[in-house]
Amino acid sequence: MERQVTVVCDDDLGRKVVALAREYDTTEEEIVRQLIEYGIECLD
Repeated sequence: MERQVTVVCDDDLGRKVVALAREYDTTEEEIVRQLIEYGIECLD
């Protein structure tokens, strides 16, 4: 089951997300999803 969430970040972090999306030729949404997933894995 998928769930939709909204992430709000400051301009600096937003620019980093945009840069990563461009670097890896993917969407900003995918970058944020992967970063959240990785962060949660690090907590486990």
